[in-house]
Amino acid sequence: MEAEKVDKNPNKSSSTSESEEDSANYEDAEANPQVLVGDDAGNSTSAELTKIPLMRAVVEAKDSSAKEADDLMIRRFLRARDLDIEKSSAMFLKYLKWRRSCVPNGFISESEIPNELAQEKVYMQGVDKKGRPIGVAFGAKHYQNPDGLDEFKRLVAYVLDKVTSRIPPGQEKFVAVADLRGWRYANSDVRGYLAALSILQDYYPERLGKLYIVHAPSIFMTVWKMIYPFIDNKTKRKIMFVEKSKIKSTLMEEIDESQIPEIYGGPLPLVLIQDS
Repeated sequence: MEAEKVDKNPNKSSSTSESEEDSANYEDAEANPQVLVGDDAGNSTSAELTKIPLMRAVVEAKDSSAKEADDLMIRRFLRARDLDIEKSSAMFLKYLKWRRSCVPNGFISESEIPNELAQEKVYMQGVDKKGRPIGVAFGAKHYQNPDGLDEFKRLVAYVLDKVTSRIPPGQEKFVAVADLRGWRYANSDVRGYLAALSILQDYYPERLGKLYIVHAPSIFMTVWKMIYPFIDNKTKRKIMFVEKSKIKSTLMEEIDESQIPEIYGGPLPLVLIQDS
């Protein structure tokens, strides 16, 4: 189970850092959702073991493609809605409908997201101490697509499909680093951020293990305040803003030094998501 924390109100008045890259903690930059992440999957509780077949019966009766889902997937949706069968089933059926509509071929091909991949903003490399894959995204390399959000949404699905496919047996989650070094208002894309958040929370529940936000400039907190209300409480508890001077030491709490990307003081070169 994930440890509880005291939420910080993102609208609370507080002094901001003098440095553009002094994002660190919400004591200096408005709010700071932090949490100690526990075991990814754990053993199913008796309540979960009881409700998995009940939810399966509900969703299979309404959508035959639900039969392709394994019990772990059913359990993730149950956990995302606190084991409420009605809410979990509705969420899962919405996911199946989205998958047919947005990923009709079962996967997103690189030919469907050429402009997004050309920005070279998402990388994969290494695993944490539990074997969970690590993804790194660079906010300063992201720019709004003038043709709308569709290609960006496909990129999000592509990235999440790829990173979750690397999760080893016995684990269900991945780790992410959002690096905002050099981020400016020109990179701001609130609609895109909210679209990515919606896809993660609605269609890949219980997949994010931890999100480290590093090198966040103080100006980013204006955008963060706009995003924060849309983040569900479970996701908030997985987010940690990290001070520039503490990036490596913080990562090493859950990642062996041999698996840390070289840009954060480790030995591993980053690999573009499309080449990983």
